[in-house]
Amino acid sequence: MIFLYAVVLGVALGYALGGRVSYLPQLQLRGLWLVAVAFLIQLLIFPLFSPHPVIPYGTAALHALSYGLVVVWLLANLRVYPLLVTGGGALSNILVVSVNGGYMPASPMALRYAGLDSVATTLVRGESYGNIVGMSAATRLNFLGDWIPLPHWLPFATAMSVGDVLIMIGLMWLLAKGMRRRG
Repeated sequence: MIFLYAVVLGVALGYALGGRVSYLPQLQLRGLWLVAVAFLIQLLIFPLFSPHPVIPYGTAALHALSYGLVVVWLLANLRVYPLLVTGGGALSNILVVSVNGGYMPASPMALRYAGLDSVATTLVRGESYGNIVGMSAATRLNFLGDWIPLPHWLPFATAMSVGDVLIMIGLMWLLAKGMRRRG
């Protein structure tokens, strides 16, 4: 849900630069259905606002499949420069999740700052919550994990990773660029 901020800011920036949403189809992005399927898979295995998956079986394989679909989509659209930044963020997240057994390490302190006390408490007890585990000496590449907090007063506040920030920057750039008229 935090990526909605990137969408809103990207569209606002696009308008500020004299663009129009109606110009976005000129980007001619290939295979957008791949992103939609990946998003649906992630919602089924890591539903919003619940630690319990809709599909409780094959989580690691489905998680890998969802990332694979996004990578295929990014490769199909390499000609679109903002997606290189988005792809860098996605690869960062894929790397940290891969080395941590399919889970993203998250800072309980950052989650508390975001107002997610119950999630932080769950992680401190050594349990996972959705696709996150508590960041500790046992988790690897913690600097790529979810340690950047959004303030609790923002809707959908959470802890973000460096990869999430890169994805958001790339998405904002993509929208602002796509809203500009082409030749």
